[in-house]
Amino acid sequence: MTEEKKNIVILLGSPRKKGNSAILAERVAAGARSAGAEVESFFIHGMDIRPCQACWKCQNPDAKGCVINDDMQKLFPKLAAAHAWLIATPVHWFNMSTQTKLWMDRCFAMPRYGKNPFDKKIGIVITYGDSDAVASGAINAIRCFQDSFRYVGATITGMVYGSATEAGEIEKNSEILAEAEKLGKKLAR
Repeated sequence: MTEEKKNIVILLGSPRKKGNSAILAERVAAGARSAGAEVESFFIHGMDIRPCQACWKCQNPDAKGCVINDDMQKLFPKLAAAHAWLIATPVHWFNMSTQTKLWMDRCFAMPRYGKNPFDKKIGIVITYGDSDAVASGAINAIRCFQDSFRYVGATITGMVYGSATEAGEIEKNSEILAEAEKLGKKLAR
C-alpha cells in the first residue's frame, strides 16, 4: 500500500519574488520535496486579496464561507486540504509584511472551509534587516504568529528566521539554509 503524498501550501508574503524570505521558502520547499511532498506556492503580493470587512458573516453557522469574492476564494480550499502550510515573510516596519497580515486576517473565515481547518503542520520563515531579532521587530511577527495560531488551536511545527539586509544576502548563511531544508522535511512528515 502506498502512502498518499503530503501537500504543502507555501504563502510568500514579500513583494519581492526573489527576496530573502522567498529564498528561504524555496529551501523549505526543496526539503519537503526531497521527503516526498508536493508543494504549491502562492505569491500573495500578486494576488487580489482584499481586507477583512469585519462583517462576521463567515461566522454564521449557515455561512458557506467568506463573502468577499477575491483570490482568497481560490486559496481557502487549498489551505483546508493541505497537510501543511509554510508562511514566509520579511519584517516590514517591525512586524510581518502587510501582504502576510492581510492574508492572516482573512483566515478568520477558515472554519467554514472544512472540519478542523487548522489541524495541520505550520512552518514560519521570517527574514529581517537588523542583526537583532528584537530590534528589527521580528520578535513582533513571531509573537503574532504564535498568538494567532494558538488562538485557533494550531501548532507551529517550526520557525526559521534570520538577518539579511541586502536582497539575496541570506544565501551566504549556510546554517539558516540548512535549517530551512530541515523544516521542509519536518513539514512533509
